[in-house]
Amino acid sequence: MSPAPIGRPGPAARRTDRPGRASPSRADDRRRTFPALAPRSGDETFAASWWGNAWVEALEDTALDPARLARGRAYAGRGQVDAITVTPGRVVAYVHGSRPRPYRAEIRLRPLGDDDWERLLDTAAARPDHIAALLDKDVPHALANAADLLPVPGDLIPDCSCPDDGFPCKHAAALCFQTARILDEDPFVLFLMRGRGEQEVLAELTRRNATRAAAERGSARSPAEGSEAGRSTGAGPDEGHGGAPALATVRARDALAPRTLPPLPPPLPVPAHPGRPPVYPRAAGVADAPAASGPGYAPLDPLALDLLASEAAARAHTTLHTGHDPIAGLSAWQDAVRLAAAHPGSGLTASTRALYTALARATGRTPTDLARAVAAWRQGGRAGLAALEDEWDPPAGPFDRARPALIAADFPHFRPRRNRLSTPSLQLRLGRDGLWYGYESDPGRDDWWPRGIPDEDPVGALTTLLGR
Repeated sequence: MSPAPIGRPGPAARRTDRPGRASPSRADDRRRTFPALAPRSGDETFAASWWGNAWVEALEDTALDPARLARGRAYAGRGQVDAITVTPGRVVAYVHGSRPRPYRAEIRLRPLGDDDWERLLDTAAARPDHIAALLDKDVPHALANAADLLPVPGDLIPDCSCPDDGFPCKHAAALCFQTARILDEDPFVLFLMRGRGEQEVLAELTRRNATRAAAERGSARSPAEGSEAGRSTGAGPDEGHGGAPALATVRARDALAPRTLPPLPPPLPVPAHPGRPPVYPRAAGVADAPAASGPGYAPLDPLALDLLASEAAARAHTTLHTGHDPIAGLSAWQDAVRLAAAHPGSGLTASTRALYTALARATGRTPTDLARAVAAWRQGGRAGLAALEDEWDPPAGPFDRARPALIAADFPHFRPRRNRLSTPSLQLRLGRDGLWYGYESDPGRDDWWPRGIPDEDPVGALTTLLGR
């Protein structure tokens, strides 16, 4: 085989075992190029994920000639596909065949319209388990079905510069098989094929999540509380330059003179809300805070300092009001879940994503485990987290009366198992506090996520779960 043309690496060029990250910067989110993939052994499949297999099935159901398809699979298995470039509606690569010059193969796929994207993003933003799955490079079935994200037979349109008029030819088929490997590793490539890049999708989900969180905060907080919280963090009239209070001076002679001290003033009243310091060392815009260095020092994280200061203020405020520490009895895992649940969102923004990752690593869990636990904590606090994690045998009484009540309300398909009543997609869990907690899963996945509002009545809990 003669050398490949300039700009088109030959099949002997360096290849990777796994699809790499796109070479362009984030500014060009709608164009990604993946280096050529290493050859595969004969017994390896091209797709391991369900969405990768759906891509391969769409190709195989479209092919008119099984022989060309088999040769394309062999080309892909031997690593004869060069770097793959993905843009909205198009996948392009040069494929080496029996001739010295490679052929330009292309697969076209219809991008989604604006209405389809709105439906897809609304579906993803409405459920924290969908967001957590996307961040873990997984695609929930329900999300893929919301806007026909995956191709079906007839959606993939192959094209190639070779003289073969097969549909597809072996070069386009090889490109399809290698694309399935890329989709396995990074399903956001599928979103790019349908019209939008990863950063664009995450930014839109962040915006929708922030809008939802702001609406929830606005409905739960009165204007009077908001003004009082603003006064508690405002700067006082005696502050000096840079926000530091002006310190009074005393002569040494006067300080050492004998005197009788006046009685202590009465304690200050407890503020209505815990305050937050307005400035943190080494944060953006703070130039005068020296950085500690040397053995035993680590770089200061403004987010971590913000979190610690806010938590200390909230705990001190509650202790002053009630006389006891509200989180003294929590385990490290429970406290990590409480900290994550106190921040709006589900780990989408850069700050909350870093928080979720740090808390999950510190407790030996995954970000998905933490996101699920946060949903349970927001559903019912410490008791809600216990309902997520504890499986127990309830005594006779409310649990035995639950199924007849559900049957009477025209919900006959729940099956009991210990403290849980389940259908393929819905579940009710009886907590040790006597409340019923609703859960939901995609059918057949056994991936249960807390949903709805707890209720003493199983029918009431199911009603809120179904949104009736």
